[in-house]
Amino acid sequence: MNTKQKTQPTQKTLDALRVLQKNPTLYQVNTRVWLTELSKGLGRHATLDDIPDTIFDGFAEMGFTWIYFLSVWQTGEAGRRISINHPGWKEGFKADIPDLTDEDICGSGFAITDYKLHKNFGEPDALVRLKQRLNERGLKLMLDLVPNHTAIDHHWVKTHPEYFVQGDEESISRTPQNFLKVGETVFAHGRDPYFDGWPDTLQLNYGNPAFREAMFAEIDKIAEVCDGLRCDMAMLVLPDVFCRTWGIDIQPFWPETISDVKKKYPGFVFMAEVYWDREWDLQQQGFDFTYDKRLYDRLRQNEARPVREHFWAAPDYQQRSARFLENHDEPRAAGIFPKDQHQAAAVLTFFSQGLRFLHQGQFEGYRKRVSVHVQRKPKEEIDEEIQQFYRDLIDCLKLPVVHAGEWKLLECTRAWEDNWTSECFIAFAWNKNGDEKSTMGANSGAPEEKPVYVVVNYSPYQSQCYVNVSQPGTDSAIGLKDFDIRISSGDNLKFLELTENGFFVDFPAWGYAVLT
Repeated sequence: MNTKQKTQPTQKTLDALRVLQKNPTLYQVNTRVWLTELSKGLGRHATLDDIPDTIFDGFAEMGFTWIYFLSVWQTGEAGRRISINHPGWKEGFKADIPDLTDEDICGSGFAITDYKLHKNFGEPDALVRLKQRLNERGLKLMLDLVPNHTAIDHHWVKTHPEYFVQGDEESISRTPQNFLKVGETVFAHGRDPYFDGWPDTLQLNYGNPAFREAMFAEIDKIAEVCDGLRCDMAMLVLPDVFCRTWGIDIQPFWPETISDVKKKYPGFVFMAEVYWDREWDLQQQGFDFTYDKRLYDRLRQNEARPVREHFWAAPDYQQRSARFLENHDEPRAAGIFPKDQHQAAAVLTFFSQGLRFLHQGQFEGYRKRVSVHVQRKPKEEIDEEIQQFYRDLIDCLKLPVVHAGEWKLLECTRAWEDNWTSECFIAFAWNKNGDEKSTMGANSGAPEEKPVYVVVNYSPYQSQCYVNVSQPGTDSAIGLKDFDIRISSGDNLKFLELTENGFFVDFPAWGYAVLT
């Protein structure tokens, strides 16, 4: 593999990248597990430099904008020992990997000792080369930032103990699960206000101005080697949340930090892992994208109405939402959704607005989650039906109109008066943005993009409705002959010509169709 050879992107590629930024597609990889698998094939220890260029070529061909490398930073032995000896955690690891050994446990990737490339993943420059190789193919590199806490053996514990929230002997006596004595100093474990502390972490103190400066310097250093950051539990450093957890008043951290980084690195992207309905708050503080856990939870409720109501949110909010069906924290989608519902949920998730967040192993239909504490994945067979579904979905997501077009929720009305099943449908359309001459650039020679329509019966019932569709910018109706089915749940979907009520559809349980 020649990592020194550089290729310059064409103007057509740059135009396409401009389009993909509006509703980008992200693929998350587990760095530790991936390199473990590569090591087996190579018969030696693999580093980032050993990931073949052909893999990145494949990501680019699939239309991804972002590749998110999980857990690349240096971790320590203290965290690993806790992961090995914690009985509750270890039982969880073995539930998915029955033949687990201590060698498979590497400690949490979120108990970080230093923001430098883990020594097992190559020399520090390997991370620079990784970014370069991705960028040459029009891909961007996203890495982790854990703003709330560090590992208990982070170098600041010795050099700057004042950077951490501290307690006293009474604190340990009262809530021993939330405090740890290191030397003569009592430190608080990192935690959120609703759960006990994470025993392999120490809580950072945003009430200390010197620490805030040090944290910004860390972020500035990280921004040199990547294109974006996924910020772990970003809402924990909001002033009201921090005060509720620790009783310490702090000034907002994110607005100035994000603004300063973007001034120095134009185009840098911040994505927040966020819960408790604080997504809008963090968007207002500068985050480009925020986790949309609410949509995920509503999809798991198995009802169409709350999902449809979620799509009533303001366009700007939706545009900055990161939509997912699984990630390293959530169960595998194939493990919690029946196969037909899984596909229907994926169509709704990834053809909506915002960042489309996909996860390594999701395409293969794997059912067992890989813990961030281990470096080996469970042994599983590929589900070929799910794999083919995601191939078709990704191929359809490459259409420029679903990245740069205008999204609209469509009205679904009753097929007849006493038929309530229209409530089971969710439908929307992607139309070409009228402000652009061409979604691929004025001189690209690409054909004009046609509208894309998505219709899903998100219910366990055979359902019927009329979908109100029309040609964008006109009052003319669309007939059956104008449709080309790109992906669908099968041949048992019934369509009829448009009437004055709309376009009639009759779908089986969890039926879906993506049409152009």
